[in-house]
Amino acid sequence: MKRLILVRHAKSSWVNPDQRDIDRPLNKRGVRSAGLIGRWLKKKGHLPQNAVVSSAQRTRQTWDGITAEIGEVPAEYSPELYHCTAEKILEHLRGQTADTVLLLAHQPGIGDFAQRALPEHPKDGEFHRYPTGATSIIDFDVKNWSKIDWESGVLVDFIYPRALDKSR
Repeated sequence: MKRLILVRHAKSSWVNPDQRDIDRPLNKRGVRSAGLIGRWLKKKGHLPQNAVVSSAQRTRQTWDGITAEIGEVPAEYSPELYHCTAEKILEHLRGQTADTVLLLAHQPGIGDFAQRALPEHPKDGEFHRYPTGATSIIDFDVKNWSKIDWESGVLVDFIYPRALDKSR
């Protein structure tokens, strides 16, 4: 059994219009959301053994917020995951070795991957939108990541920061 923790980066800042997209940081809400996702992962016991993170600033900061809650986890920062397609995410996962992997990337590829990985989708409309901070826990009944394919996953859990933020 392989488990994927699929996370879209938290809310980013658009304050500096001259800033390159890859360099955009999280805004205040994004920083808070990353911590909320990390606490939720820890509370639910959804802890990765390894992480693959887009090299963009906002994904790195999201990962920092998550690890502040769950503790340190080995991570690979990949420029290939910056605004990549669902196919590229699948290719990246097929090369993993840990049983539980967290992959943190961007729309539209990450939302597309989540939908294509599952034969059945949850009723929650936010799953189809895959908003910032959205996190899916998907199990694959395989011994090796190289065997995963479209519509072969089972959704174990799904959350997004607004559903966790009790102060709203």
